[in-house]
Amino acid sequence: MNIRPYGPEDWDRVCQIHDAARRDELAAAKLDAAYLTLEETADNEGFHDYTLRVAEVGGVVSGFVAFTADELAWLYVDPATYGRGVGTALIHAALGEARAPMTAEVLNGNDAAVALYRKAGFDIIGVEHGVMPGNESFPVSVTVLQHPGVD
Repeated sequence: MNIRPYGPEDWDRVCQIHDAARRDELAAAKLDAAYLTLEETADNEGFHDYTLRVAEVGGVVSGFVAFTADELAWLYVDPATYGRGVGTALIHAALGEARAPMTAEVLNGNDAAVALYRKAGFDIIGVEHGVMPGNESFPVSVTVLQHPGVD
């Protein structure tokens, strides 16, 4: 597996991955009706303002992560590669670059994502309630997780 910086040539593949995995994420949270594509939400949510990394498996982009120095904001993996370590590798890449405490939020109901973050060393620090970023007509609850940072 190769983790590398995102480039504009990755946009179409990143959209495909997001759109497929986002459906799974929303289904787990019972928010199917809130689905919007990455193309519809990227600008409003500042997608390209984050540090972006992609994971390649066999030369094919199979997942991506978007983060800041203190927040892991986006993590999506191609459903065809679930369970193969792509998400874990992307989390570790973000933590390794940030090297500081980092938070992440997971929609309540997405137990697989919470388990993935916990496995990577994140602890649950609370639950917050609000509206879905990019689709504010939907109320949401999120599990807030924090990683202590990498030495």
